Amino acid sequence: MQQGDKYCSGCGALLEAREAAGRLRPVCSQCGRVVFYDPKVVAVTVVERAGQVLMVRRAGDPGYGLWSVPGGYVDQGEVVEAAAAREVAEETGLLVKIDGLVGLFSEAGNPVIVAAFTGVETGGALQAGPETLAVDFFDLDALPPLAFPRDSRMLQRWRQNRE
Repeated sequence: MQQGDKYCSGCGALLEAREAAGRLRPVCSQCGRVVFYDPKVVAVTVVERAGQVLMVRRAGDPGYGLWSVPGGYVDQGEVVEAAAAREVAEETGLLVKIDGLVGLFSEAGNPVIVAAFTGVETGGALQAGPETLAVDFFDLDALPPLAFPRDSRMLQRWRQNRE
């Protein structure tokens, strides 16, 4: 059972962990309503310049001080590709046009689903945004310490798609 609300949104009674729909979930102790937590969707963009990939050094947890592909949460009602381009601009100062899908990535026990895209620079100036300590381009064979295991899997898939 994930952490979240303590009370039922239908009747206000206390939620408790019970077996429901094949796993342990929050269930209302009075009315029996099962709570399903939605996954979070993250959109990231692999941007290449002269054979190197754009990376951001994270200014927040998880992964403070480590490097990742630029990206972030998709806002409710936002088009995923628009979120991917927005996050690149916010974190790196670069403007990009989303031009392909690398893939979808998830991990057991992690509520985050990552939609990874490719993007082509269209403008802007490379500079760290408020959520990043630094931004730079790196060779795939000389990446800095990564914040998330999925980043290496994502970049491997991106490399395979290019070949």
